[in-house]
Amino acid sequence: MKAIVFTKYGPPDVLQFQEVEKPTPKNNEALIRVRAATVTAGDCEIRGFRIPILFWLPARIIFGLTKPRRPILGQELAGDVEAVGKDVTQVKVGDQVFATTGAGLGAYAEYKCLPEGRALAIKPINMTYEEAATVPTGGLVALHFLRKANIQSGEKVLINGASGSIGAYAVQLAKHLGTEVTGVDSAEKLGMLREIGADQVIDYTQEDFTKSGETYDVIFDVAAKSSYSRSAGSLKRDGRYISTTPGLSQMVRGLWTSMTSRKKVTTGLASEGTKNLVFLKELIEAGKIRSVIDRSYPLEQTAEAHKYVEKGLKKGNVVITVGND
Repeated sequence: MKAIVFTKYGPPDVLQFQEVEKPTPKNNEALIRVRAATVTAGDCEIRGFRIPILFWLPARIIFGLTKPRRPILGQELAGDVEAVGKDVTQVKVGDQVFATTGAGLGAYAEYKCLPEGRALAIKPINMTYEEAATVPTGGLVALHFLRKANIQSGEKVLINGASGSIGAYAVQLAKHLGTEVTGVDSAEKLGMLREIGADQVIDYTQEDFTKSGETYDVIFDVAAKSSYSRSAGSLKRDGRYISTTPGLSQMVRGLWTSMTSRKKVTTGLASEGTKNLVFLKELIEAGKIRSVIDRSYPLEQTAEAHKYVEKGLKKGNVVITVGND
């Protein structure tokens, strides 16, 4: 099968289009014929091994100390079930599915084997493969943290870095929960944020939301580029601060904030699971949330897709199309 392989950490050009062995499913696995995958900021960070110092050693152990242990990147996909192991009961051959590959990676290939316990579900009937492939990572991360924040209808939520793969789903999910949403990003992305439901938008190059005097019930900091102390100061008395990519200093200060005030700080890794993916599928089919795709690249141009994502210009998601059957 064809795949994008990297044998060393480095810039996008380490990604090579190659022929590799097609996987065979184990008893608890489904073999997926991949139709679409995505390029996330996380894929770029793993490829270049630009990992926050707090997670550096665990990430090296998981992904490889001196060279990549998992040479095929890609954290989410959509495709067709081509074969199943004898213990698989939730999907069958011919099903159109979407899934997250998690730390196992491997979506930049024509085929991927996934265990049934992974976040693997029938894709939404009103989405193409390309649209469905954007849901599992960004959608599940946004859902996990918004639930952890215990968001209530009528609250004010600010999402910093709102135009990315996580942020775009966070905007829509927060609106679905009945909140007033403010999206923060660069000027060229604000129109898209309004289109997907943001009530207010802020161009961070022109205005620092932490200096406006406005306070929020929840601040979801996807970008992790604003001052933590000023962000915490922009929370209401019982406010909640969420960070998906905290540094060590921020984690320590966040713990102190949670211990010494009524404000709560939530960080960590998002939980995966088929149940949550099915929940997102139901929202999509009900027309409550949708995908946002900036542009698509064929599998053989994945390195170019990585270069584009690293420029920080993407609005929503960048998709990799696999095959053109």
